[in-house]
Amino acid sequence: MTKARPVFRFPAPIAVAVLALHLGVAHGENASCEAGPRSAANLNARSVDHLAWSPFGRPETGWAIYEPLVAKEISTTCAPQSPSFAARVAAWQFAHRVGAAGVVDVATLMRMKLIWQARRPFVAASRRACPAVPEQSSLARANAAESFGGKTIFLQPRALADYRRMIAAARDELPRTSADRGVLSIFSGYRSPAYDEARCAKQRNCQGVTRASCSAHRTGLALDIYLGAAPGYAPDSSADANRLFISRTLAYRWLARNAERFGFANYPFEPWHWEWVRQAP
Repeated sequence: MTKARPVFRFPAPIAVAVLALHLGVAHGENASCEAGPRSAANLNARSVDHLAWSPFGRPETGWAIYEPLVAKEISTTCAPQSPSFAARVAAWQFAHRVGAAGVVDVATLMRMKLIWQARRPFVAASRRACPAVPEQSSLARANAAESFGGKTIFLQPRALADYRRMIAAARDELPRTSADRGVLSIFSGYRSPAYDEARCAKQRNCQGVTRASCSAHRTGLALDIYLGAAPGYAPDSSADANRLFISRTLAYRWLARNAERFGFANYPFEPWHWEWVRQAP
């Protein structure tokens, strides 16, 4: 008598990930947003607003601010409380060896944070030494239409060129942004160390979360893009209410999905802050 072959079964969480792969979601193709584990989806629906964690040195509640970056990382346009979003998370977790339950937890978010930060060459460079400052004569000046509020903005020439390509694409794909020409303009580019030191001292927040003594802006490769602001807040306010407001704008969500193809990476704590990463600082 021929013995029956044993049937191999994936553990339940890994089976979810494998199902997601077979659905084609690992290749950026969204199946129905209702396809996936509902139990994990229910947990995500709660954690998106209530998870306690400290990704950048101060306590935060929930991960809704980072949801556009998470969605880009797992290649989905489904809502974070949907079963398909959970299936995509499970596939990503399995591929990155942080489980495969489909639940967005602290371990998953911190692993994503490391990946996001690794895409910014400035982070690695600044751990060795604060990058050198370019000669201002080598920088290109943004034109008036690209500058928010008439500010004088300088950037490295190739960074400015790719910013222009990116914003042209954004305005083409998001016609509503053309109604407010201030949206997607630049409100900060190159900043000299002396300027940053003076501002840092004035605000008494040197080397904090919101004001670093060694800023990426000194390289001429970083720019702050105006994406709006919550009522009563400045466009670069690090208050959670303002960061959440910006993360929900159409312009930011477009940048989260598309900026990489133009050579830009986001500093996740600041939705407005983008760095051109095709040149090391």
